Amino acid sequence: MLLGYARVSGADQNPDHQTDALVRAGVAAEDIHVDHATGAKASRPKLDLVLRLLRDGDTLVITRLDRLGRSVLHLITLGAELRERGVGLRVLEQGIDTTTAEGRAMFGMLSVLAELQRELIVAIIYTQQPGMRHVGLRTAC
Repeated sequence: MLLGYARVSGADQNPDHQTDALVRAGVAAEDIHVDHATGAKASRPKLDLVLRLLRDGDTLVITRLDRLGRSVLHLITLGAELRERGVGLRVLEQGIDTTTAEGRAMFGMLSVLAELQRELIVAIIYTQQPGMRHVGLRTAC
């Protein structure tokens, strides 16, 4: 069974591009679960639900790694948990399928890059706050 998960960062964002991609990948519309969560620590009740629903032989389908995990550690932990349970992970935009050795290796590498990207974005936003420009990127991180 294919289960889809999508996440947008705010209530004003539209998840349609993610849900459309999941449907095109073969996920039934009723098997797609969407969270509206802002921030790395935000609650993700639909992700929790999907993780409870997944069974041995199922595959979790997402559009991008950054839609799934809060950090590299979270992504790696989720990946290991899914693998131990016999659940595959397909990441559409990165072409990852963890049912293969190559897919598992790519998952690990891209998890690290996704976290780096998130940290850079946070650092840039932080340095653009009033009174922070003089501090610089190195200090802001």
